[in-house]
Amino acid sequence: MKIAFAAALLAAALAAPGARAAEPEAAATAVLQGLHYQTGDIALPSAAAALHVQPGFRYLGHDDTRTVLEKYWHNPPDDSVLGLLVPDGAPLESDHSWAVLVTYSDDGYVSDADAAKIDYDEILADMKKSTIDENKERKEAGYDEIEIVGWAQPPRYDAAGKRLYWARELALKGGSAQNTLNYDIRVLGRAGYLSMNAIAGMNDLALVSDGMTRVLPMAEFDAGKRYADYKPGVDKAAAYGIAALVGGGLAAKAGLFAKLGVLLLAMKKFVVIGLVALGGLLKKLFGGGKNDQPPGTVS
Repeated sequence: MKIAFAAALLAAALAAPGARAAEPEAAATAVLQGLHYQTGDIALPSAAAALHVQPGFRYLGHDDTRTVLEKYWHNPPDDSVLGLLVPDGAPLESDHSWAVLVTYSDDGYVSDADAAKIDYDEILADMKKSTIDENKERKEAGYDEIEIVGWAQPPRYDAAGKRLYWARELALKGGSAQNTLNYDIRVLGRAGYLSMNAIAGMNDLALVSDGMTRVLPMAEFDAGKRYADYKPGVDKAAAYGIAALVGGGLAAKAGLFAKLGVLLLAMKKFVVIGLVALGGLLKKLFGGGKNDQPPGTVS
C-alpha cells in the first residue's frame, strides 16, 4: 500500500509542471474570451470627453480594462483607468501586441504659453540624470534599474488641436534584450487632460507610431469643456505647463519620480515611467516589482 501511495505521489509530482503550465494559459484564454469590445463613439463622462474609435481599433471600457490589467497582465488594482484601445492588427494575445491606456487627470488647465520656447533636448538630459540618480533607490526597493536611451520620437505640440505627443526609448538593466517604447499623447482640456499611453517593444516602433497617428485625433472634450472654454480667474489652473507633461519632474508638485516597475504585456517584460504628479497615472498601474512576476515571465 505504501509503495502504491508513493508511486502515486511520484506520478503526481511528475505531472504537476505540465498541469501548472496549462492552468495559467487556460485562465488567460478565459479572460480574453470574456471581454466586451466596443467601437464607434464612446462617452467618457468622468472626463467630460469622448473617444471616436476609428476602424482598425476596438475599445474596452473601465471594467474590462481592469480585467486585462489585473488578471491578464497581473498589475496591481487601479480604479482610475478609463479604458483601453486595442488595435485589430495586434490583438492582446499576439506576439506583437500593444494597447493604448486611456486615463484622465483633473489637475486643471495646463497652460501652453511656453510651448514654443521649450528645449526638449534639455528636458531629456534632465530626465536621464534624474533616472540615474534614482536607480540606487529603485534597486534597493527591488525594482530593476532604468536607462532612458533617448527620444524614439521627439515631442511635438499641435497648437490647433491642443495635443502633445512624444515617444521615449527605455532600457531595463538585467531585463529583456529588447528595449521598451513608451509612446505618450496628452490632449488638453478646460479642467485637465486626457492621457493615451502605449507600451511596446522598440522592434515595433514603426507599427506603434503608425497606430498612434490614427489614435491622436480620436479624443475630444465635450462642448463647454474644451481648452478654449477656459475662464481665467474662475477655473482651476494646473501648477505646471506642458513642458512638465513631457519632463515629468514637476518638482513644485511632487518633486520625485514614482518607483519604476514593469508592465507584463502578453508575458513580455517592458518598462514604463510612472509619475506621481501625473494624476497617479502609471504609478500603481505598472508597479509590479521583481517578486510580482507571474510564472513564465522572462527576466
